[in-house]
This record gives sequence, structure tokens and C-alpha cells, in this order.
Amino acid sequence: MAGDSRVHMNQDMEIGVTPREVKKIPKQAREDLAHISTDRTRVLAEPPKKPRQRYVQKDGKCNVHHGNVHETYRYLSDLFTTLVDLKWSFSLLIFTLVYCITWLFFGLIWWLIAYIRGDLEHLEESNWTPCVENLNSFVSAFLFSIETETTIGYGYRVITEHCPEGIILLLVQAILGSIVNALMVGCMFVKISQPKKRAETLMFSHKAVISLRDDKLCLMFRVGDLRSSHIVEASIRAKLIRSKQTKEGEFIPLNQTDINVGSDTGDDRLFLVSPLIISHEINEKSPFWELSRAQMEKEEFEIVVILEGMVEATGMTCQARSSYLHTEVLWGYRFTPVLSLEKGFYEVDYNNFHDIYETYTPSYSARELAGTANRGQLLSKLSPAAPPPCPLDPPMVLREKEEDEEREAGESNGSAATAGVATETTEAENILF
Repeated sequence: MAGDSRVHMNQDMEIGVTPREVKKIPKQAREDLAHISTDRTRVLAEPPKKPRQRYVQKDGKCNVHHGNVHETYRYLSDLFTTLVDLKWSFSLLIFTLVYCITWLFFGLIWWLIAYIRGDLEHLEESNWTPCVENLNSFVSAFLFSIETETTIGYGYRVITEHCPEGIILLLVQAILGSIVNALMVGCMFVKISQPKKRAETLMFSHKAVISLRDDKLCLMFRVGDLRSSHIVEASIRAKLIRSKQTKEGEFIPLNQTDINVGSDTGDDRLFLVSPLIISHEINEKSPFWELSRAQMEKEEFEIVVILEGMVEATGMTCQARSSYLHTEVLWGYRFTPVLSLEKGFYEVDYNNFHDIYETYTPSYSARELAGTANRGQLLSKLSPAAPPPCPLDPPMVLREKEEDEEREAGESNGSAATAGVATETTEAENILF
């Protein structure tokens, strides 16, 4: 029967009978079938995981855009800062427009005064005293406005003392022109001397590393200054950015946690003459206390580093920022030295600034290593003759060692007891015989 059905099906296909349409599977059902392995379905490969979006770029720019801001009047209330924060193209455009508009505005007023007084109609009369001499058109009024506001004073056009309204306008234009000059020139000066440009010569290593320092796990990265002029009162701090869910169920997508880089000991105050390696000791207060190497590779986080200080030349506060994603934190590496002693000076080789090399580092968490070290110290105190265990062995290895020692001790005790029984039997046989 099965063979007949297959023959009929093949005949139908040859004749041209259209097979029944396959019903479309709902999206949810397709997702469920992707995880079920049967004879007629195959497991679909999981889509590649999207890389984590940076909160702070490598160059220090914050990757945050403000949208749906309805209270835009707040930007106008702080007009000076708004002008300084604009891009250079917009700043130059506004700088040019402000001066041109003021010149045109006051030039129009000078032309109106001349037109209302009738100076334009009595240009050829020598006995007529105009408000402004040699002002015969709007173009000449515009040029006189430029000369007045910029205090150029060519001497060809000049105001007369028989025009009180012109004298008042001259005073108003002089005062407003000084205000415009102070605002525009001040904005351009602050924009040129912004300390953001000083941060361009502050360097951060491309990678952060985790390795042992004085038998303790430490998270390290390197900072350096390319200029000979120093950053005064330089300080550094770091923050851990990762998602968090509270006990009440609240989800915080970008929770910020402080990472101690020496705030309690004063090591966060830097004398940044040569490149320095900033170290964070992974202890009980560290957010990485319970993370092993395998767990660290599964975590998704970002470490934001902030370096602040005053520019020695200008005294303005400078801030440089960088960040490290979880993929940029390497376990079991150290930084290559960049400082060497030459004849009479120390030389910094910035070719090796970002270089790292692999070193032996246990893959266990700092908590496990601390527990292992404490257990080793306790065993060494209880049995001084016995050699202390290696502090890098995990608790499981120590437990296996203790079990092996107990097993060996039991076997030795058993063999000794067996030997004693055999000796007693031999003596009893000798007595009997």
C-alpha cells in the first residue's frame, strides 16, 4: 500500500497536479521550533550577539543624544555658553551675521536721518549744513556706520554739531558696538582657548589588563601626557557602567558604580610627568570581587576613566575621558615598560605605550584566591612542620590534597596494624612449638 501511494504521488507530480500549499508557520512557532531537534527540523543557529553600545567613546565624547527637549528657552538664557558650545562653522556664521546686521541697521538709521532732514536734496548747496558731511546715499551711510562702530575714522565723512539726533545715535552705536565686540570676541577667545584641545595630548592605553600585584588581583590601565607642560593637581577616577536590577524589580540600564583607584590612600592624585599605570585592587569592596575569568568574559560592562586637572599655561580646568568595554579588559596581561634611564635623563618610549605581554595569572576570582590564602595560613599555623600550600591553589585542590593525605595516613596505619598482628601470631606459634 505504501508503495502504491508513492507511485500515485509520483504520477500526480508528473501529470502536473499542484501540491497543496504549505501553511505559513507563525513567528512564535518558528522561534519555538528553532530550539527543538527532531528528524524533520534542524536547530537554527543563534543570531550573533550585538556588540555593546559605548557610553563614552575612546576619544572622550559621550555617546548620548538629548531628544524631545521642549524647554529650549533655557539655551537662550545662557546665551554665552550656547555660542561657545556651537560648532566652528555656526560660530563663524553668527560672528559675521552679528556684525553685518548691526552695521546695516545703524547705516539705515543714518540714511533715514539724512533723508528726513533733507540732506539728500541739498547736496549741491554750499550753505546747507548736513547732519553728516559727504553722506549722499545709503551706501555712504553704511560706510559711515562701519567707520563709527569700528572706530576707523577715515576723516572724509564726519558728523556735525548741528545734528542732535545724530549725536545721540552716535553714542548709542558706540555703546552697542562695544557690547557686540566684547560678546563676539569673548566667545571666539574662549572657543579658541578651550581646555578640550589640551585633552588631545592626554593618552589612555587601548586595553585594560588584570593580573597579580603583590599576590592580589588588580585591574590596571595606563595614562600618559605628551606635553612637557604638566597638568597641575591631576586626579583620576573610574566608574563601572552596567545594567542592574534592584531587589524590587526596578531595571537600571546604565547604573554607575565607583571603582576605587586610590581615593582612600591618595594614589588618585597624579604627578603626571611620565606615563603611569593606574591600579584598582580587586578586594571586598570591588564590583569584580566575585568574578572569575570565565565569568568576566560573560559579563557586559564598560569602565569609564576620567582624568582631570588644571592646564599649567592657562589655569583652566581640563578633563580627558576614555572607556574600556568588557572585550577590552584582558585577563592575565601586563603592560610593557616604557621608561628607560639614559645619560642624565629618563626617556619615555611611546612606541610601547599600548603594548602588553602575557603573564601567569590564576583564572579564579579574587574571593577564591583570598579564601585560599587564608586557609593556607591557617594550615601552616596548625602544622608548622608541614609546608604551607600554594596560595594560588583553589579551595577544591586543597580539599583534594587533604583527602589524599588522610587516605595515605589511613593506609599506613592499616599496614602497621597488620604487621603487628602478624608478629603476635608468629610469637604464639614459636611458644607452642
